[in-house]
Amino acid sequence: MSTPLDDLPRMDRRKALQWMLTATATMAIRDPQLFAADAAPVKAQGYGPDPVMVKVYKPGDVWPLTLTEPQRRTTRALCDVILPADDTSPSASALGVPDFIDEWISSPYPAQAGDRRVILEGLKWIDAEANTRFSKAFADLPLDQQTALCTDLAAPKPQPALKQPAAFFKRFRDLTAGGYYTTPEGMKAIGYVGNMPSGSFEGPPLEALQHVGLA
Repeated sequence: MSTPLDDLPRMDRRKALQWMLTATATMAIRDPQLFAADAAPVKAQGYGPDPVMVKVYKPGDVWPLTLTEPQRRTTRALCDVILPADDTSPSASALGVPDFIDEWISSPYPAQAGDRRVILEGLKWIDAEANTRFSKAFADLPLDQQTALCTDLAAPKPQPALKQPAAFFKRFRDLTAGGYYTTPEGMKAIGYVGNMPSGSFEGPPLEALQHVGLA
């Protein structure tokens, strides 16, 4: 297992759950001034009635997807910096998280409209920054250079010039964690078993009780 990032613990999947619950990240990303350029408007319609539950839907079946192949390469690389494979769990890209992000930003709903703009502009920025620093696209960088760039964006107090890219990165890693931990493999990685029958119930673990001050 590789050494975690300073402020972006690549291997710490519990930390990824904390990212999902960071309200400030969600609030910051709604700032309409984060990126000046607007993404092309989504023209697709909503999915209408409930989907057919016995049908297997593939990415793009419900509405057209957004990401170009270069954008998908950047998305895959960035997802795998955030949640790479380890000894027990597959990487984010192996579980289809880039498809999840593409579906999310392609959906024709107001809640996703801001994310669409921020993700597209953020992917553009991170490739441009990779080229400025290392003369390569982000997906073509070795892991240590990808890590260096992401560490700057994950700093608790990023440099003023990185305020907007850092907000993009917060939202991107929230989406990455959300997509990952809603898959069967992701739920297994954190020990979530869902609504399964049990012959006994021993109550919350001691660690959880201590966390809320009850033990």
